[in-house]
Amino acid sequence: MRSLMRKPRPARGYHSVAAPRPPQAGGGASDAAPTHRDPAPSRLAYKAHRLWLTPTFRALLRVGLPVGLVLLAVGLYFANPDNRTHLVDTYTQIQRSVQERPEFMVKLMAVEGATPVVADAVRDLLPIDFPISSFDLDLEAMRLELTKLDVVEKAALRVRPGGVLEVAITERQPVIIWRHDGILDLLDRSGHRVASLITRNGRSDLPLIAGAGANQAVDEALALIETARPLGPSLRGLVRVGERRWDVVLATKQRILLPEHDSVAALEQVIALDQAQEVMARDLTVVDMRNPLRPTLRLGEPAVEELRRIRTLEFGADDQ
Repeated sequence: MRSLMRKPRPARGYHSVAAPRPPQAGGGASDAAPTHRDPAPSRLAYKAHRLWLTPTFRALLRVGLPVGLVLLAVGLYFANPDNRTHLVDTYTQIQRSVQERPEFMVKLMAVEGATPVVADAVRDLLPIDFPISSFDLDLEAMRLELTKLDVVEKAALRVRPGGVLEVAITERQPVIIWRHDGILDLLDRSGHRVASLITRNGRSDLPLIAGAGANQAVDEALALIETARPLGPSLRGLVRVGERRWDVVLATKQRILLPEHDSVAALEQVIALDQAQEVMARDLTVVDMRNPLRPTLRLGEPAVEELRRIRTLEFGADDQ
């Protein structure tokens, strides 16, 4: 009987599962059925995870955030005026201590390629208080200031070893004298003013030109003067007429009127005629070559009177 009343054993390999207990009325939370955790992340955690996987956001946190903190700290430091003043003073002291080292100091100035008068003018134009740091010299501004002198064609400045400021000057070479408005100016080949003259005898070795606009045609004037060399000392100079053509003035008060174009060829024609027939040795006042195809000679007053007398005699002989 006792064996018949034993409970049956579960089959081997199987576990018995207790039957769920029915909920009891009036039971507490401890008696409720257990809840399982949802493995899916929350929406906020999902968005944060996706944001962290973004390369831009990761770079911003790794680089941008430290840089921003540093800039914030620097900004807060410089917001104080005392800090700014202290930093500027420190930088200025360091800068001056480097610039005023002996190897950077300029002690004197040497002017080369200039006459004594021009050299004195250069020193007066550049009043430098030596010794001075080479960092305080604006060489380009000084060069431009020197080129304002009429006599200076080119200027070059450099600091040589040993603390010497070298100023190399190239002076303009006067080739002609220009008389205008009662003033005598020396001009170079380009027509640029070099200096002024008090008297013509100051540079008697240079030819003379006159008239408005003569300085704009110096090359043509020099070519005419070279062509008129056979005239010798009788050549007095050239006069610009109407700012478009030249008159050759001789010491005998004779004039050769040249055309606006091909003036050198017209003067060569007059020189050839003079060498063949000594035209300029006669009593002429003007040789008009403004039209090279029809040269015109203007006689002097004595020659005109003599011509009238000869014609009167010829007409009187015809009447007889």
